[in-house]
Amino acid sequence: MAKTSTVTAGEPAPPFTLPADGGRTVRLADLRGRKVVLYFYPKDDTPGCTKEAVGFTTAASRFAAAGAEIIGVSKDSVAKHDKFKAKHGLTVTLVSDDDGALCERYGVWIEKSLYGSKYMGIDRATFLIDEKGKVMHVWRGVKVSGHVEAVLAAVEGR
Repeated sequence: MAKTSTVTAGEPAPPFTLPADGGRTVRLADLRGRKVVLYFYPKDDTPGCTKEAVGFTTAASRFAAAGAEIIGVSKDSVAKHDKFKAKHGLTVTLVSDDDGALCERYGVWIEKSLYGSKYMGIDRATFLIDEKGKVMHVWRGVKVSGHVEAVLAAVEGR
C-alpha cells in the first residue's frame, strides 16, 4: 500500500475524478471558481456519519450562499450513497472512493483502534478548498458536534 500523504493548508488540493450519487461524475477541476468543502467520513448510515451528513444538508443553503459546494467522501459504493441520501433526505453530493486512492492522497486512511484491535479506516476529516484549488483549512479527527458550524464560519470568513 502506498504511503499516506498529509495535505496541509496552503498547498494545492490533490485532484480527483470520482463517481457520485445519482450516476454523476465529480471532478475537482470542474469546481474551480467555487469553494469546496470536501469531507471524509467512515461509512454511510452510521450514527456519526448520518448526523454529519444531515448537518451539512441542513446548512446547504448557507454554504451555497457563501459560494461553497459540499462533497462527502467515503469508500461506500454509489448505490449505497444513493440509498443513504434517499433514507435521510440528504442533498449534499456523495462520491465513492471505493479503492481508497483519494483517502490515501488526503492522508485520511489511518490505523485506528477499537477495544484493543487495530484496523485501517477513514479518519473523519474536512478540507476547505478555495476557488483556485488551494487548501484553505484542514480539520482532522473531527468530532461531529459543532463541526458543520465551524466549517461554515470558515467558509463565510467569520
